[in-house]
Amino acid sequence: MTDRIALDPLGADIAAESARLRTLGPIVPVELPGGIPAWAPTRYDTLKELILDPRVSRDPRLHWRLWPELGAHPSWAWILGWVGVVNMLSTYGADHARLRRLVAPSFTHRRTEAMRPRVEAVTAELLDALGGDEAVDLKERFAHPLPMRIICELFGVPDALREDTVRLVAAIMDTSDPTPEHAASVQRQIGTVLPALIAHKSAHPGDDMTTELIRVRDEDGDRLSEEELLYTLLLVIGAGFETTVNLIGNAVVALLRRPEQLAAVRSGKIGWDAVVDETLRAHPSIASLPLRFAVDDLTVGDVRIPAGDAIITTYAAAGLDPDHYGPDADTFDATRAADDHLSFGIGVHRCIGAPLARLEALTALPALFDRFPDLRLETGDAGLRQVPSFIAFGWQEIPVRLRG
Repeated sequence: MTDRIALDPLGADIAAESARLRTLGPIVPVELPGGIPAWAPTRYDTLKELILDPRVSRDPRLHWRLWPELGAHPSWAWILGWVGVVNMLSTYGADHARLRRLVAPSFTHRRTEAMRPRVEAVTAELLDALGGDEAVDLKERFAHPLPMRIICELFGVPDALREDTVRLVAAIMDTSDPTPEHAASVQRQIGTVLPALIAHKSAHPGDDMTTELIRVRDEDGDRLSEEELLYTLLLVIGAGFETTVNLIGNAVVALLRRPEQLAAVRSGKIGWDAVVDETLRAHPSIASLPLRFAVDDLTVGDVRIPAGDAIITTYAAAGLDPDHYGPDADTFDATRAADDHLSFGIGVHRCIGAPLARLEALTALPALFDRFPDLRLETGDAGLRQVPSFIAFGWQEIPVRLRG
Protein backbone atom coordinates (compact mmCIF):
# COMPACT_ATOMS: atom_id res chain seq x y z
CA MET A 1 0.00 0.00 0.00
CA THR A 2 1.29 3.48 -0.86
CA ASP A 3 2.53 5.50 2.11
CA ARG A 4 0.47 8.61 2.58
CA ILE A 5 1.67 11.99 3.84
CA ALA A 6 -0.55 13.35 6.61
CA LEU A 7 -1.48 16.98 5.94
CA ASP A 8 -1.19 19.35 8.88
CA PRO A 9 -4.80 19.98 10.00
CA LEU A 10 -3.72 23.35 11.43
CA GLY A 11 -2.16 24.53 8.16
CA ALA A 12 0.66 26.05 10.20
CA ASP A 13 3.03 26.43 7.21
CA ILE A 14 1.11 25.74 4.02
CA ALA A 15 3.88 27.03 1.73
CA ALA A 16 6.53 24.76 3.27
CA GLU A 17 4.20 21.76 3.23
CA SER A 18 3.43 22.38 -0.46
CA ALA A 19 7.15 22.57 -1.25
CA ARG A 20 7.84 19.29 0.54
CA LEU A 21 5.06 17.51 -1.32
CA ARG A 22 6.26 18.92 -4.63
CA THR A 23 9.60 17.13 -4.23
CA LEU A 24 7.69 13.82 -4.22
CA GLY A 25 6.06 14.28 -7.61
CA PRO A 26 3.27 16.05 -9.51
CA ILE A 27 0.57 14.27 -7.48
CA VAL A 28 1.10 12.72 -4.05
CA PRO A 29 -0.96 10.36 -1.87
CA VAL A 30 -1.97 12.24 1.28
CA GLU A 31 -4.11 11.78 4.33
CA LEU A 32 -6.61 14.45 5.34
CA PRO A 33 -7.57 15.07 8.98
CA GLY A 34 -9.20 12.03 10.50
CA GLY A 35 -7.36 9.70 8.12
CA ILE A 36 -9.26 10.35 4.88
CA PRO A 37 -7.14 9.16 1.92
CA ALA A 38 -6.77 11.48 -1.06
CA TRP A 39 -4.39 12.65 -3.78
CA ALA A 40 -2.78 16.10 -3.72
CA PRO A 41 -1.63 17.73 -6.98
CA THR A 42 1.54 19.71 -6.30
CA ARG A 43 2.03 21.63 -9.55
CA TYR A 44 0.13 24.25 -11.49
CA ASP A 45 -0.21 22.31 -14.74
CA THR A 46 -1.30 19.15 -12.92
CA LEU A 47 -4.04 20.92 -11.00
CA LYS A 48 -5.26 22.83 -14.05
CA GLU A 49 -5.51 19.67 -16.12
CA LEU A 50 -7.44 17.84 -13.40
CA ILE A 51 -9.86 20.73 -12.85
CA LEU A 52 -10.65 20.83 -16.57
CA ASP A 53 -10.79 17.04 -17.01
CA PRO A 54 -14.43 15.88 -17.42
CA ARG A 55 -13.34 12.59 -15.85
CA VAL A 56 -12.93 14.38 -12.53
CA SER A 57 -16.16 14.86 -10.59
CA ARG A 58 -17.26 16.77 -7.49
CA ASP A 59 -20.15 14.44 -6.65
CA PRO A 60 -19.23 11.97 -3.88
CA ARG A 61 -22.53 10.12 -4.15
CA LEU A 62 -21.79 9.15 -7.73
CA HIS A 63 -18.02 8.88 -7.81
CA TRP A 64 -16.33 8.50 -4.40
CA ARG A 65 -15.55 4.87 -3.76
CA LEU A 66 -15.45 5.43 0.01
CA TRP A 67 -18.73 7.35 0.25
CA PRO A 68 -20.64 4.27 1.53
CA GLU A 69 -18.02 3.83 4.27
CA LEU A 70 -18.38 7.25 5.89
CA GLY A 71 -20.57 5.95 8.69
CA ALA A 72 -17.92 3.43 9.67
CA HIS A 73 -15.32 6.18 10.23
CA PRO A 74 -16.50 8.71 12.84
CA SER A 75 -13.30 10.73 12.39
CA TRP A 76 -14.29 11.39 8.77
CA ALA A 77 -17.54 13.10 9.71
CA TRP A 78 -16.06 16.61 9.36
CA ILE A 79 -15.87 16.16 5.58
CA LEU A 80 -19.69 16.10 5.41
CA GLY A 81 -19.67 19.89 5.79
CA TRP A 82 -17.88 19.99 2.42
CA VAL A 83 -19.05 16.98 0.41
CA GLY A 84 -22.17 15.87 2.29
CA VAL A 85 -24.12 18.81 0.88
CA VAL A 86 -25.99 19.34 -2.39
CA ASN A 87 -24.91 22.52 -4.14
CA MET A 88 -22.58 23.65 -6.91
CA LEU A 89 -19.57 22.49 -4.89
CA SER A 90 -20.66 18.86 -4.74
CA THR A 91 -22.46 18.13 -8.00
CA TYR A 92 -21.39 17.00 -11.44
CA GLY A 93 -22.48 17.40 -15.03
CA ALA A 94 -26.13 18.32 -15.60
CA ASP A 95 -26.90 18.79 -11.88
CA HIS A 96 -24.03 21.25 -11.50
CA ALA A 97 -25.04 23.15 -14.63
CA ARG A 98 -28.65 23.41 -13.41
CA LEU A 99 -27.68 24.76 -10.00
CA ARG A 100 -25.17 27.20 -11.44
CA ARG A 101 -27.78 28.58 -13.86
CA LEU A 102 -30.11 29.24 -10.93
CA VAL A 103 -27.52 31.11 -8.88
CA ALA A 104 -25.56 32.91 -11.60
CA PRO A 105 -28.19 35.63 -12.27
CA SER A 106 -27.66 36.89 -8.74
CA PHE A 107 -23.98 37.53 -9.48
CA THR A 108 -24.18 39.28 -12.84
CA HIS A 109 -21.79 42.10 -13.70
CA ARG A 110 -24.70 44.55 -13.53
CA ARG A 111 -25.69 43.45 -10.04
CA THR A 112 -22.11 43.48 -8.84
CA GLU A 113 -21.58 47.00 -10.17
CA ALA A 114 -24.79 48.07 -8.47
CA MET A 115 -23.15 47.10 -5.17
CA ARG A 116 -20.22 49.47 -5.71
CA PRO A 117 -21.69 52.50 -3.92
CA ARG A 118 -22.62 50.34 -0.94
CA VAL A 119 -19.18 48.75 -0.78
CA GLU A 120 -17.61 52.22 -0.88
CA ALA A 121 -19.95 53.49 1.84
CA VAL A 122 -19.31 50.58 4.21
CA THR A 123 -15.57 50.86 3.59
CA ALA A 124 -15.61 54.56 4.50
CA GLU A 125 -17.77 53.89 7.55
CA LEU A 126 -15.38 51.23 8.86
CA LEU A 127 -12.34 53.43 8.26
CA ASP A 128 -14.05 56.30 10.07
CA ALA A 129 -14.75 53.97 13.00
CA LEU A 130 -11.03 53.20 13.31
CA GLY A 131 -10.76 56.91 14.07
CA GLY A 132 -8.20 57.75 16.72
CA ASP A 133 -7.30 54.18 17.54
CA GLU A 134 -3.58 53.73 17.16
CA ALA A 135 -3.26 49.94 17.59
CA VAL A 136 -6.03 47.71 16.27
CA ASP A 137 -6.73 44.23 14.96
CA LEU A 138 -7.33 45.11 11.34
CA LYS A 139 -8.99 41.80 10.61
CA GLU A 140 -11.58 42.27 13.35
CA ARG A 141 -12.20 45.95 12.64
CA PHE A 142 -11.96 46.09 8.84
CA ALA A 143 -11.11 43.01 6.76
CA HIS A 144 -13.82 40.89 8.37
CA PRO A 145 -16.80 43.24 8.80
CA LEU A 146 -16.65 44.69 5.27
CA PRO A 147 -17.37 41.48 3.29
CA MET A 148 -19.54 40.11 6.09
CA ARG A 149 -21.83 43.13 6.00
CA ILE A 150 -21.96 43.21 2.20
CA ILE A 151 -22.84 39.53 1.83
CA CYS A 152 -25.42 39.71 4.62
CA GLU A 153 -27.07 42.69 2.95
CA LEU A 154 -26.94 40.93 -0.41
CA PHE A 155 -28.73 37.89 1.02
CA GLY A 156 -31.02 39.75 3.40
CA VAL A 157 -29.56 38.13 6.53
CA PRO A 158 -31.22 39.89 9.48
CA ASP A 159 -29.09 41.33 12.26
CA ALA A 160 -30.27 38.65 14.69
CA LEU A 161 -28.75 35.89 12.52
CA ARG A 162 -25.49 37.51 11.46
CA GLU A 163 -23.29 36.39 14.34
CA ASP A 164 -24.69 32.86 14.13
CA THR A 165 -23.88 32.86 10.41
CA VAL A 166 -20.30 33.99 11.10
CA ARG A 167 -19.84 31.24 13.71
CA LEU A 168 -21.20 28.60 11.34
CA VAL A 169 -18.79 29.51 8.54
CA ALA A 170 -15.85 29.66 10.96
CA ALA A 171 -16.73 26.21 12.31
CA ILE A 172 -16.77 24.71 8.81
CA MET A 173 -13.40 26.26 7.95
CA ASP A 174 -11.78 25.06 11.20
CA THR A 175 -10.08 21.74 10.49
CA SER A 176 -8.13 21.58 13.75
CA ASP A 177 -10.75 19.37 15.40
CA PRO A 178 -11.79 16.47 13.11
CA THR A 179 -13.86 14.86 15.87
CA PRO A 180 -17.41 13.53 15.60
CA GLU A 181 -18.45 16.08 18.22
CA HIS A 182 -17.21 19.02 16.15
CA ALA A 183 -18.83 17.59 13.02
CA ALA A 184 -22.12 17.14 14.87
CA SER A 185 -21.93 20.74 16.10
CA VAL A 186 -21.46 21.97 12.52
CA GLN A 187 -24.43 19.95 11.31
CA ARG A 188 -26.59 21.31 14.14
CA GLN A 189 -25.65 24.86 13.19
CA ILE A 190 -26.40 24.22 9.52
CA GLY A 191 -29.76 22.77 10.51
CA THR A 192 -30.58 25.78 12.69
CA VAL A 193 -29.13 28.95 11.16
CA LEU A 194 -30.05 28.44 7.51
CA PRO A 195 -33.62 27.22 8.06
CA ALA A 196 -34.09 30.29 10.27
CA LEU A 197 -32.91 32.52 7.41
CA ILE A 198 -35.21 30.78 4.93
CA ALA A 199 -38.16 31.10 7.31
CA HIS A 200 -37.43 34.78 7.90
CA LYS A 201 -37.18 35.62 4.21
CA SER A 202 -40.25 33.53 3.39
CA ALA A 203 -42.21 35.66 5.86
CA HIS A 204 -40.43 38.91 4.95
CA PRO A 205 -39.39 38.75 1.27
CA GLY A 206 -37.21 41.52 -0.07
CA ASP A 207 -34.89 42.58 -2.85
CA ASP A 208 -32.20 40.08 -1.94
CA MET A 209 -30.71 36.82 -3.17
CA THR A 210 -32.28 34.61 -0.52
CA THR A 211 -35.72 35.78 -1.60
CA GLU A 212 -34.83 35.11 -5.24
CA LEU A 213 -33.69 31.56 -4.47
CA ILE A 214 -36.81 30.89 -2.39
CA ARG A 215 -38.94 31.97 -5.35
CA VAL A 216 -37.09 29.52 -7.58
CA ARG A 217 -37.85 26.76 -5.10
CA ASP A 218 -41.49 27.73 -4.73
CA GLU A 219 -42.23 28.33 -8.41
CA ASP A 220 -40.66 25.12 -9.65
CA GLY A 221 -39.51 22.67 -7.00
CA ASP A 222 -38.04 20.43 -9.66
CA ARG A 223 -35.42 23.09 -10.31
CA LEU A 224 -34.35 23.79 -6.72
CA SER A 225 -35.25 21.41 -3.92
CA GLU A 226 -35.44 22.32 -0.24
CA GLU A 227 -32.10 20.60 0.37
CA GLU A 228 -30.47 22.37 -2.56
CA LEU A 229 -31.78 25.73 -1.36
CA LEU A 230 -30.33 25.17 2.11
CA TYR A 231 -26.89 24.11 0.93
CA THR A 232 -26.71 26.67 -1.87
CA LEU A 233 -27.18 29.39 0.73
CA LEU A 234 -24.46 27.77 2.84
CA LEU A 235 -22.06 27.84 -0.10
CA VAL A 236 -22.67 31.30 -1.49
CA ILE A 237 -22.90 33.08 1.87
CA GLY A 238 -19.89 31.29 3.33
CA ALA A 239 -17.73 31.66 0.24
CA GLY A 240 -19.01 35.19 -0.24
CA PHE A 241 -17.41 36.64 2.84
CA GLU A 242 -14.86 34.31 4.46
CA THR A 243 -12.67 34.13 1.37
CA THR A 244 -12.78 37.90 0.85
CA VAL A 245 -11.80 38.45 4.48
CA ASN A 246 -8.61 36.52 3.78
CA LEU A 247 -8.04 38.19 0.42
CA ILE A 248 -8.08 41.66 2.00
CA GLY A 249 -6.09 40.59 5.06
CA ASN A 250 -3.46 38.67 3.11
CA ALA A 251 -2.93 41.58 0.71
CA VAL A 252 -2.48 44.04 3.59
CA VAL A 253 0.07 41.82 5.33
CA ALA A 254 1.97 41.13 2.11
CA LEU A 255 2.31 44.83 1.33
CA LEU A 256 3.27 45.80 4.89
CA ARG A 257 6.01 43.16 4.76
CA ARG A 258 7.32 44.71 1.51
CA PRO A 259 7.32 48.49 1.92
CA GLU A 260 9.12 49.02 -1.40
CA GLN A 261 6.23 47.34 -3.24
CA LEU A 262 3.68 49.27 -1.21
CA ALA A 263 5.45 52.49 -2.20
CA ALA A 264 5.35 51.45 -5.86
CA VAL A 265 1.63 50.70 -5.59
CA ARG A 266 0.86 53.99 -3.89
CA SER A 267 2.85 55.89 -6.53
CA GLY A 268 0.92 54.20 -9.32
CA LYS A 269 3.83 52.14 -10.68
CA ILE A 270 1.99 48.94 -9.71
CA GLY A 271 -1.78 48.65 -10.05
CA TRP A 272 -4.10 47.39 -7.35
CA ASP A 273 -5.38 44.73 -9.74
CA ALA A 274 -1.87 43.30 -9.83
CA VAL A 275 -1.77 43.29 -6.02
CA VAL A 276 -5.01 41.34 -5.87
CA ASP A 277 -3.85 38.78 -8.44
CA GLU A 278 -0.49 38.28 -6.75
CA THR A 279 -2.20 37.85 -3.38
CA LEU A 280 -4.51 35.23 -4.86
CA ARG A 281 -1.50 33.45 -6.35
CA ALA A 282 0.91 33.54 -3.41
CA HIS A 283 -1.55 33.63 -0.51
CA PRO A 284 -4.87 32.26 -1.85
CA SER A 285 -7.84 32.58 0.51
CA ILE A 286 -8.49 28.87 0.04
CA ALA A 287 -5.30 26.78 0.18
CA SER A 288 -6.90 23.40 -0.50
CA LEU A 289 -10.50 22.55 -1.23
CA PRO A 290 -12.04 19.10 -0.62
CA LEU A 291 -12.90 17.11 -2.67
CA ARG A 292 -12.97 15.92 -6.29
CA PHE A 293 -13.18 12.32 -7.48
CA ALA A 294 -11.78 10.27 -10.34
CA VAL A 295 -14.66 9.08 -12.53
CA ASP A 296 -12.33 6.74 -14.45
CA ASP A 297 -8.78 5.57 -13.93
CA LEU A 298 -6.48 8.54 -14.50
CA THR A 299 -2.77 8.74 -15.24
CA VAL A 300 -0.76 11.70 -13.96
CA GLY A 301 2.85 11.40 -15.03
CA ASP A 302 3.70 7.86 -14.05
CA VAL A 303 1.09 7.74 -11.27
CA ARG A 304 -2.19 5.90 -11.67
CA ILE A 305 -5.21 7.37 -9.87
CA PRO A 306 -7.85 4.61 -9.56
CA ALA A 307 -11.46 5.45 -10.36
CA GLY A 308 -13.32 6.41 -7.19
CA ASP A 309 -10.30 7.95 -5.44
CA ALA A 310 -10.53 11.43 -3.91
CA ILE A 311 -8.45 14.39 -5.08
CA ILE A 312 -7.96 17.62 -3.18
CA THR A 313 -7.87 20.92 -5.10
CA THR A 314 -4.53 22.45 -4.07
CA TYR A 315 -4.66 26.14 -5.00
CA ALA A 316 -1.75 27.13 -2.74
CA ALA A 317 0.58 24.48 -4.15
CA ALA A 318 -0.31 25.50 -7.72
CA GLY A 319 0.29 29.17 -7.04
CA LEU A 320 3.72 28.51 -5.52
CA ASP A 321 4.90 26.18 -8.28
CA PRO A 322 8.35 27.32 -9.48
CA ASP A 323 7.91 25.39 -12.74
CA HIS A 324 5.15 27.82 -13.67
CA TYR A 325 5.97 31.04 -11.79
CA GLY A 326 9.77 30.84 -11.67
CA PRO A 327 12.35 30.13 -8.97
CA ASP A 328 11.06 33.01 -6.81
CA ALA A 329 7.49 31.68 -6.81
CA ASP A 330 7.51 31.63 -3.00
CA THR A 331 8.06 35.41 -2.95
CA PHE A 332 5.25 37.96 -3.12
CA ASP A 333 5.96 40.21 -6.10
CA ALA A 334 3.15 42.40 -7.35
CA THR A 335 5.07 43.12 -10.56
CA ARG A 336 4.65 39.48 -11.52
CA ALA A 337 2.09 38.65 -14.22
CA ALA A 338 -0.08 36.42 -12.01
CA ASP A 339 -3.50 36.90 -13.57
CA ASP A 340 -3.51 33.25 -14.66
CA HIS A 341 -3.74 32.03 -11.06
CA LEU A 342 -6.27 29.29 -10.36
CA SER A 343 -7.56 30.60 -7.04
CA PHE A 344 -11.00 31.47 -8.41
CA GLY A 345 -11.09 28.15 -10.26
CA ILE A 346 -11.29 27.67 -13.99
CA GLY A 347 -13.81 26.30 -16.46
CA VAL A 348 -17.33 25.36 -15.42
CA HIS A 349 -16.46 25.57 -11.72
CA ARG A 350 -15.00 29.11 -11.78
CA CYS A 351 -16.22 31.06 -8.76
CA ILE A 352 -19.30 33.07 -9.70
CA GLY A 353 -18.64 35.47 -6.82
CA ALA A 354 -15.16 36.41 -8.07
CA PRO A 355 -16.24 39.84 -9.44
CA LEU A 356 -17.76 40.81 -6.08
CA ALA A 357 -14.63 39.69 -4.20
CA ARG A 358 -12.45 41.76 -6.52
CA LEU A 359 -14.74 44.77 -6.18
CA GLU A 360 -14.51 44.64 -2.39
CA ALA A 361 -10.73 44.17 -2.35
CA LEU A 362 -10.13 46.86 -4.97
CA THR A 363 -12.25 49.26 -2.93
CA ALA A 364 -10.93 48.37 0.52
CA LEU A 365 -7.18 48.27 -0.13
CA PRO A 366 -6.56 51.69 -1.72
CA ALA A 367 -8.99 53.33 0.69
CA LEU A 368 -7.19 51.83 3.69
CA PHE A 369 -3.70 52.88 2.61
CA ASP A 370 -4.89 56.33 1.52
CA ARG A 371 -6.45 56.88 4.92
CA PHE A 372 -3.50 55.49 6.88
CA PRO A 373 -0.33 55.94 4.80
CA ASP A 374 1.89 55.11 7.81
CA LEU A 375 0.11 51.84 8.58
CA ARG A 376 2.49 49.14 9.84
CA LEU A 377 2.38 45.74 11.53
CA GLU A 378 2.32 46.17 15.28
CA THR A 379 4.36 43.12 16.30
CA GLY A 380 6.05 41.99 13.11
CA ASP A 381 5.72 38.49 11.73
CA ALA A 382 5.97 36.97 15.22
CA GLY A 383 2.50 38.30 16.02
CA LEU A 384 0.79 36.64 13.06
CA ARG A 385 -0.91 33.25 13.41
CA GLN A 386 -2.41 31.24 10.55
CA VAL A 387 -6.08 30.35 11.04
CA PRO A 388 -6.34 26.72 12.26
CA SER A 389 -7.17 25.18 8.91
CA PHE A 390 -5.53 23.42 5.99
CA ILE A 391 -8.43 24.72 3.86
CA ALA A 392 -8.41 28.45 4.64
CA PHE A 393 -5.25 30.52 4.14
CA GLY A 394 -5.29 33.62 6.33
CA TRP A 395 -4.48 35.21 9.67
CA GLN A 396 -6.29 34.85 12.99
CA GLU A 397 -5.53 38.47 13.81
CA ILE A 398 -3.74 41.30 11.99
CA PRO A 399 -2.39 43.63 14.71
CA VAL A 400 -1.41 46.95 13.17
CA ARG A 401 -0.51 50.46 14.22
CA LEU A 402 -2.49 52.95 12.17
CA ARG A 403 -0.02 55.78 12.50
CA GLY A 404 3.72 55.25 12.56
